[in-house]
Amino acid sequence: MVDRDESVLSRFLRMESSGGIVLILAAVAAMICANSPLQPYYDLILDTPVAVQVGELLVSKPLLLWVNDGLMAIFFFLVGLELKRELMEGELAEVRNIVLPGVGAIGGMAVPALIYLLFNQGDEAGLRGWAIPAATDIAFALGVLSLLGSRVPVSIKIFLTSLAIFDDVGAILIIAVFYTDNISFTALVVVGLCLPVLFLLNRFNVESKSLYIAAGTIMWVAMLKSGVHATLAGVLMAIFIPLRTPAGVSPLKIMEHDLHALVAFFVLPVFAFANAGLNLSGVGMEQLLHPVPLGIALGLFAGKQIGVFGFCWLAVKLGITALPEKVSWSALYGTAALCGIGFTMSLFIGSLAFEPSAVNRLFDERLGIIVGSLLSGVVGYLVLRRSLRASNPDELEAKAS
Repeated sequence: MVDRDESVLSRFLRMESSGGIVLILAAVAAMICANSPLQPYYDLILDTPVAVQVGELLVSKPLLLWVNDGLMAIFFFLVGLELKRELMEGELAEVRNIVLPGVGAIGGMAVPALIYLLFNQGDEAGLRGWAIPAATDIAFALGVLSLLGSRVPVSIKIFLTSLAIFDDVGAILIIAVFYTDNISFTALVVVGLCLPVLFLLNRFNVESKSLYIAAGTIMWVAMLKSGVHATLAGVLMAIFIPLRTPAGVSPLKIMEHDLHALVAFFVLPVFAFANAGLNLSGVGMEQLLHPVPLGIALGLFAGKQIGVFGFCWLAVKLGITALPEKVSWSALYGTAALCGIGFTMSLFIGSLAFEPSAVNRLFDERLGIIVGSLLSGVVGYLVLRRSLRASNPDELEAKAS
């Protein structure tokens, strides 16, 4: 049974790593489109109106918002499934495995947000972006780790993945509390009616995926109309998927397995392609030093390192927890730097933060995220590369001979 669990973890990490590489390629493709003669076509595709109507119920949005509200709901559903499995029988089921990444996640959200607020105090519109640098992109971070090959201990990957899960939970709570539009209580009533249906499906150990999907889709549409962000429907739906039925079947693991490839190789790359396009013409120091991109970039690059590493160091020194096996302080610092890659979730929160604002912050937001994530990825890779070489003298001797 242990070997099977390790095999599942190994496959998961490999898929996330390769998914991160595809994510990078999608982001590069978006940048090429935004800075070439393809830009008008790129913008035209994203602005294309798409409408779905059933009777008097009409959902009409530009294609970009279908990606951000629709496809990302699938991503959040997968996050919810992973979180439930990890809490019930995975790495997070044991308290000793929760403390260090949990403490690191708290520091990694609080310090970047404070840095951003420091640079944007007095700007009411800019202050809405305080949560942008608080996010970590696990696919990108594991993609960078994959460049280091087999030298990376599994304990580092587990720590980074666990921290990112806590990070995602924090992002979900932030979206639910701070980034909502005008609330429609009628639509929320429909959401409330869907929850008992999902509860009964769970209670009677229903294995049919289609029934959960049907109830979840209705809840997603109602959430979309309610003013609460629609992607949260994915998280709520995941809570009610049974981990295991009396017959020994795991609907949760089946759905999680089925969705991994879809999310890693389609949902997240499409989201990156739709949101990472940044026209760099005319960009100079004036744009880079604007409080919004500067706060985001420094929040991701400096804030994540200070928050994650500093809080973890303090927790270990106070005897609250211990370093993971085969992880040195320098390796932990490199991992903390990688947490500054906030690409996907940062872009998503940024789209929510500045969408209702009369001031267009789209350029500033993307510029800060790309600069901060790029610096974090490079520094994290270099620190880990040096640290892992130093901790593996046998490998150095083999290469020397």
